[in-house]
Amino acid sequence: MTLIKSISGFRGTIGGKPGDTLNPLDIAKSVSAYASLRERVVGPYRRKVVVGRDARISGEMVSHVVCGTLMGMGFDVLNIGLASTPTTELAVTMERACGGIIITASHNPRQWNALKFLNEHGEFLPPEEASEVVRLANSCDFSFADVDHLGCYTKNFYFDQRHIDLVKFLELVDVEAIRQANFRVAIDTINSVGGVILPKLLGQLGVTQVTGINTEPTGDFAHNPEPLKEHLSDIRNVMRKGHHDIGFVVDPDVDRLALVCEDGSMFGEEYTLVAVADYILQHTPGNTVSNLSSTRALRDVTEKYGCSYTPAAVGEVNVVTKMKETGAVIGGEGNGGVIYPAAHYGRDALVGIALLLTYLAKTKMKATELRDSFPKYFIAKNRIDLEPTTDIFAILQKVKELYKDEKVTDIDGVKIDFAGKWVHLRKSNTEPIIRVYSEAHTMEEADALGKQIMEIVYGMTKKSEE
Repeated sequence: MTLIKSISGFRGTIGGKPGDTLNPLDIAKSVSAYASLRERVVGPYRRKVVVGRDARISGEMVSHVVCGTLMGMGFDVLNIGLASTPTTELAVTMERACGGIIITASHNPRQWNALKFLNEHGEFLPPEEASEVVRLANSCDFSFADVDHLGCYTKNFYFDQRHIDLVKFLELVDVEAIRQANFRVAIDTINSVGGVILPKLLGQLGVTQVTGINTEPTGDFAHNPEPLKEHLSDIRNVMRKGHHDIGFVVDPDVDRLALVCEDGSMFGEEYTLVAVADYILQHTPGNTVSNLSSTRALRDVTEKYGCSYTPAAVGEVNVVTKMKETGAVIGGEGNGGVIYPAAHYGRDALVGIALLLTYLAKTKMKATELRDSFPKYFIAKNRIDLEPTTDIFAILQKVKELYKDEKVTDIDGVKIDFAGKWVHLRKSNTEPIIRVYSEAHTMEEADALGKQIMEIVYGMTKKSEE
């Protein structure tokens, strides 16, 4: 059993003893801490918090605890029910609420759930505020409202349509072009909220031929919910039959988007953002941002249009911060997370789908042709397991010094850029390991680069033990 408290929210398995899992007592503590922090920023915003959830089996239980705790802290609750993460983010700003809570463990297995906290802008809390929530939850340094100041409870399950309307009316989404293309689309929504909202979106974009896989929102996931190639045999088999133009796969909270080509091959999760950016930059040239562990192809595409690319530390909140600093027109993460400021500052699979369908409709390209038009890179993912007492920061500093003649970025671990390839070493927040991501023009070269750096690190640890 596991309970993880971090700047990314509170995440854990369901069931077990207090302090060890995501149970009602620890949920109430964390929500009370969050509400206490929201007290400081209510100001011109309504004393209201939006609550949305994915379709996980534990979601209803967690939602009841969350909503009741908020009311006990004196906040009004707007429960929007089964809703994607981007839908919940948008509901916060649409309602001028002072915050929001998304109940989802994203791509984690069915026994997990999590609380993700939003600020008044519908964005994830900055690190300093998230750290304060953790401190308050641990110390129980908060007070509940008296009987005359309890919050109210309301429900509104119509934000899906408001989200779809926002997407349809984006300037670079061409509904008529999509309709005329007569796309045949397959979707795998992993038995969660994507099965509710994606068929509505596609229908209103003019896609009349949709094959749904795992669309019933039961929360009993038909396969591992992370949208990776090894988990997507069902939709890939459907695509191989040759009756569909593109396949869309989302994670349980619909903020990540993976694409399957017309021949059943994977478009590549890293290339979702690259393809969207290529389309956006043709019409609105500007800066781009992705995290340090994302493909270099975004930088290449950005520079093709004479624009500037900037890396950010890993984590959506860090990418959003850097996008605002640089005035980026498009950004996101290489896990299929598209952040398009013209819509909102949050990863949004619906936005990605609408923009990609528009791009394919206007160019009349097949998905494989679009994919092949981009620079080809492959990312290898490895890890270095260390002893709990190992000084990881000292190791990363030594690696940085060893490669000081290369381009080194140290805003989040150590990333070393070579000609045509790179390697990124980053400390895990929850385990005594270093994650090693490396990219090159072939998978063999990428893996070899990662293994080379790993051998150097293992050599350093042996010397320190002698």
